[in-house]
Amino acid sequence: MSFIEILQTTPSAFIIVCFALGLTVGSFLNVVIHRLPKMLELNWKQQCAELCGENSVASPAYNLMVPHSACPHCNHTISAWENIPVISYLVLHGKCKQCGMSISPRYPTIESISGILSAYAAWHFGFGPAAAGALLLIWALLALTAIDFDTQLLPDDITLPLLWTGLLFNLFGVFTNLSGAVAGAIIGYLALWSVYWLFKLVTGKEGMGYGDFKLLAALGAWFGWQMLPLIILLSSLVGALVGIILIVALKHGRNIPIPFGPYLAGGGLIALFWGQMLTQSYLQLVAFR
Repeated sequence: MSFIEILQTTPSAFIIVCFALGLTVGSFLNVVIHRLPKMLELNWKQQCAELCGENSVASPAYNLMVPHSACPHCNHTISAWENIPVISYLVLHGKCKQCGMSISPRYPTIESISGILSAYAAWHFGFGPAAAGALLLIWALLALTAIDFDTQLLPDDITLPLLWTGLLFNLFGVFTNLSGAVAGAIIGYLALWSVYWLFKLVTGKEGMGYGDFKLLAALGAWFGWQMLPLIILLSSLVGALVGIILIVALKHGRNIPIPFGPYLAGGGLIALFWGQMLTQSYLQLVAFR
């Protein structure tokens, strides 16, 4: 029996493999979250220098692969055994082996969330294209959430491939039909685009960024236009609740912007696992009335 056949016929094996894969990808996502915004900034600076006719100074290669991960305090290069998801953090007691400075708990947190959500997706969908799509969506939304929290950016390098990937999966009707996916992408983008311009015309301020439009378009491409009202509602409720907590409990300034991307991502994850159930429950409640 081949490895693929074992995964097909043994759900527990498939869940374990997806959990391990999620942990490993989560470790890579930490690199993406940290480096991608810096890569974009370096690229913007280089483009600005070229537009101004300045000679850009050659800088060392910096991308998702090089240089090797290192401690930000002492520049100690992280070895392979120090980079085992979650386990290395626990063995090292959350400190750099070389200088003893604390390692951010975000790293094992991202890895753990990725692993747990990946395992849940394996259990929820079972072996097949739906599980594969769910894993890709989970990893992308996790990276976008952390990047948006840090920088208030939703990079096109993630949102646009996510949109096209959603359309590709639904070309075969994995999550919805193709026409619903295309309509979802269009309506998702235009919905927040309209809110953006209405808010700007009324207040003279920008209420959200263009990355939010693209993220909702991507979610529409994955789940179809029918799921967009639920995603927007859930995102707004979670965003309002978290915003109130930040302002009241953590003294977050009212004038300090709060990124909306993480709440869209949260709404997308809820739609991925429970969207159909929530929609059917709502329709049944309305029908009884």
